[in-house]
Amino acid sequence: MAAPRTPRHRWIEEGLRALAAGGPDAVRIESLARALGVSKGGFYGYFEDRRALLDEMLDTWDRRSTEDVIDRVEHEGGDAMTRARRAAELTFSDELLPIDLAVRDWSRRDAAVADRLRRVDNFRMDYLRTLLSTVCADEEELEARSLIAFSVAIADHFIAADHGTRSRADVREVIRRRLFAK
Repeated sequence: MAAPRTPRHRWIEEGLRALAAGGPDAVRIESLARALGVSKGGFYGYFEDRRALLDEMLDTWDRRSTEDVIDRVEHEGGDAMTRARRAAELTFSDELLPIDLAVRDWSRRDAAVADRLRRVDNFRMDYLRTLLSTVCADEEELEARSLIAFSVAIADHFIAADHGTRSRADVREVIRRRLFAK
């Protein structure tokens, strides 16, 4: 009896782990096969080449960090601030954040990845605008609040500053209240 084939999704998951840990150069067929405990021959039953795997990895990251997040947030419901907080928690979770940061870094060197990131960020910003529009009708103010919120969500992971007697969570809460103030 032949050994069962390693499922396609496991190659993609292992590729995403490698991407998060070491960027796109770490996504190597031989390394993935070794991590999965299989030969690299099974890879070619699913993917034409490494580029095809990278494209499917981006598709998976894209779907998980946009459609899947928003579907879950909308299913759980709540007011606009609750939904925005939940979307940020899911989007920048321990599972998705390392991939998101790796994609952002990768996009600096690959125009196709930069285009994908732009689409994903535009999708996220559109959703955030929708949420913030419930408390802010002025278009200029809405755009500014949306950019501030999105910038804080991303930059928070790069800033190592202390906040005196306040915790980072306390400061983020003040920002959320101000962004969602009428």
